[in-house]
Amino acid sequence: MITSNLRINQLSETAFDAYLRYLKVLDAKDLDAYAQFLANDVSIEFGNAPAVKGKKAVVEMLGGYWQSFKSIEHDLINIYGSDKAYVLEALNHYVRHDGTKATVRAVAFTDKNEDGLVTSVRIFGDTSPLFEG
Repeated sequence: MITSNLRINQLSETAFDAYLRYLKVLDAKDLDAYAQFLANDVSIEFGNAPAVKGKKAVVEMLGGYWQSFKSIEHDLINIYGSDKAYVLEALNHYVRHDGTKATVRAVAFTDKNEDGLVTSVRIFGDTSPLFEG
C-alpha cells in the first residue's frame, strides 16, 4: 500500500491505523483476515451491480473476484469523512496473471457500526482496463 501520495486524511490516528490494517489484508487478498473486519450484515456494491449482502456472500464474491488478478496495491489519494463513515479516493494498481499492469482510479464509501465493523462498502471505478486484452 502506498501512503506517500495521501493529500487529505480526515480520520483520527486510531481510525486511520485500523483502515491501513484493513487495506493491508485487502492488498494481500487474505480472505480470512478481511472477513474479521466485516459485520455479519455487511453489504458491498461495485458500481451499478446489485449489492452483495451478508458476510458469507461477500467473502465468497470477493474470493472469486480476487482470483481474477495476481495482485492489487492501493495508492491512497484522499480520505474524507469521519471515523465511522468515510470515502477513499485511490489509484488501485493491479497486476494481471499475465504480468501486465493496470491502474484504476476508484472511490470507496465505507460505513462502520458501533463495534467498528464494516457494514457497507460502495465502490466506484472503471475496472475494464483490468480485464481488457
